[in-house]
Amino acid sequence: MTESDVLAEFRAAEALLQGHFLLSSGKRSANYLQCARVLMNPQRAARLAIALAQKLPREIRAAVDVVVSPAMGGIIIGHEMGRALERDALFLERPQGTFIFRRGFALTPGQKVLMVEDVVTTGLSSRQAMEAVREAGGEVIAEAALVDRSGGDANLGVPFFPLVSLNFPVYDPDDLPPELAEIPPTKPGSRA
Repeated sequence: MTESDVLAEFRAAEALLQGHFLLSSGKRSANYLQCARVLMNPQRAARLAIALAQKLPREIRAAVDVVVSPAMGGIIIGHEMGRALERDALFLERPQGTFIFRRGFALTPGQKVLMVEDVVTTGLSSRQAMEAVREAGGEVIAEAALVDRSGGDANLGVPFFPLVSLNFPVYDPDDLPPELAEIPPTKPGSRA
């Protein structure tokens, strides 16, 4: 699947939004990828996960014991990556602000983990989720994501394999371009 094929999937799902968006990082953007919309169709989600799994080097695919994703945004693509790799797919939650495993999910010591996200912007959520995996005894060997919108700046500490990299400009709230400052911001993601 080429980058334009991936973007066509986002456009077909009306998941490539334009406006004034408050990102979970606190930054602002005129563009937002609503991955929940692109993943709401099971066939599309499966196609994207298969394409993402194919981006992983063979040795990483073979080494993965389990797929882990952070809730909310990573759950669907994490589940589909588990299916594509024929591995169990667990997810982390943050009921009190810190990622933890719940619902009986657990890792065995030394289990090799592929972290899967929908979108990586700064990498902060990924690093926090990886810390929870380490605390649970797992070893994150790589991360895969549908979209890298960090401009290549996300330092995750492990090999990173995005399906597509998009470099939409992001702004600090006090440094908005005039045309963006005129539009009231909306918070489309899952985090308040």
